[in-house]
Amino acid sequence: MGGRRLAWFGKFGVGCAAIAALCMPVAGLAVEAEREEAGTLADGTQVEAITLTNTAGVSATILTYGATLQKFLAPGRDGELADIVLGHDDLAPYEQTPNYFGVTVGRYANRIAGASFVLDGQTYTLPANDGENSLHGGGAGFDKAVWRVVSVEDGPVARVVLAHHSPDGDSGYPGNLDVRVTYSLDEAGALGITFDAVTDAPTVVNMTNHALFNMAGEGAPQGALGNVLTIPAAAYTPVDAALIPTGELREVAGTNFDFRSPRMIRQDIRDGNDEQLLLGRGYDHNFALDKGVTAMPQLAARLEDPVSGRVLEVLTTDPGIQFYAGNFLDGTVVGKTGHMYRQGDGIALEPQKFPDAPNQPGFVSARVDPGQPYRHQMIYRVSCDCQ
Repeated sequence: MGGRRLAWFGKFGVGCAAIAALCMPVAGLAVEAEREEAGTLADGTQVEAITLTNTAGVSATILTYGATLQKFLAPGRDGELADIVLGHDDLAPYEQTPNYFGVTVGRYANRIAGASFVLDGQTYTLPANDGENSLHGGGAGFDKAVWRVVSVEDGPVARVVLAHHSPDGDSGYPGNLDVRVTYSLDEAGALGITFDAVTDAPTVVNMTNHALFNMAGEGAPQGALGNVLTIPAAAYTPVDAALIPTGELREVAGTNFDFRSPRMIRQDIRDGNDEQLLLGRGYDHNFALDKGVTAMPQLAARLEDPVSGRVLEVLTTDPGIQFYAGNFLDGTVVGKTGHMYRQGDGIALEPQKFPDAPNQPGFVSARVDPGQPYRHQMIYRVSCDCQ
C-alpha cells in the first residue's frame, strides 16, 4: 500500500513549485529549516518540531503532531518580534487539552449537520462531537495524528512536507485517503500551506489550518478584538442554533458582517440585537468570498494591529473563510508563557469549503474522486504597516 500511495502523489506533486512562484523569493538569500525533537506523547510516540526562519526574523514552527503551526513570529514597526498565534510552549497540552490551536483539520473542517452525509446513495455516519453534529473530523481527526516527515529543505523558499494516511472508514469517512501538507516560508514573510490528498473511492475532503491570531502578539492584555479586519465578501452563510448554515447566502451590506472595508472587530461583536451574533456568541461564521474558487491563492482576509503595525494577509484557492473570534475560550485554558486565554484573545481565519457542504447541494461541492486529487493552497503573509 505504501508504494501505491507514493505513486499517487507522484501524479500531482506537493505544490512546492506553485508556492515558490507565488512567494517571489529574494535572490541570494536563504531561509533556514531546523529539525529537532519536541517530546513524546502519552503512548511514547516521538514528535518533532521543524522551524523555518528567514533573515528578517519571521519564523514558523511546525509540530508533527497534528501538522500544527505552533509558533509564528513576526516583527512590528519597532522591529520587535512577537508570536502572533495562540497555542502552547510544550507538546503535552496539545494532547491533554486540545483546542485546535494551529492544527491541520480534516478530513472535514468545520461542521457537518447530524454527523452524517449521503454520497452516491449511501449514508455515512460520523462521530458526533459537537452536540448532534460532527466538527473538524469528529474528534479523532488529522489534528490528533502524528504526521510523517517526508522532507525538510533550506533555500530561497524553505519547506517541510508532512504525510498522513487515513484508512477507509476512518471516523466514518469512505475511501483510503493519503494526505500531504507542505509548509513553506520565503524572505517576503509568506508562509504557504498546501494541502494535497488522493483517494481510492469517492469521499469528501475539506482541509485547512486552525491558527488563532492576535497581531498585537499572543497573550497581549488587550486581546485581539482591537485588531482591524477586512474580508472581501459580499455575502455570508447565516447559521441556526447549532451553528449549521441554513443554506442561505445573505448579503453583508448594512449588517455587522460587512467587513469589505476595514473594521475593528470589537466594534459590533457584542451587539445583542443581532440574532446571528447571539447564535454564534460573537462571530463564528463562514464568508462567501467574492473571488470564489480560484486556480491560485487570492486575498481572503487582512488582519492588522494598529498599534504595532503587524499585518496578516490570508490568501486561498477555496471559496470561503470561517471567521471565528475565539468565542468559546473561557479562561480555563492556559497557553504560552502562562497566559490564560479568554474570549476574543485570538481570531481564526480558516479558508475552506463551506460548512456542511456535503448536505447542502447549493454550496460548492467537497466531493473528491479517484483520479481527481484534492488540493487547497493557502498563504499566511505577514508584513508591517510602518507609517
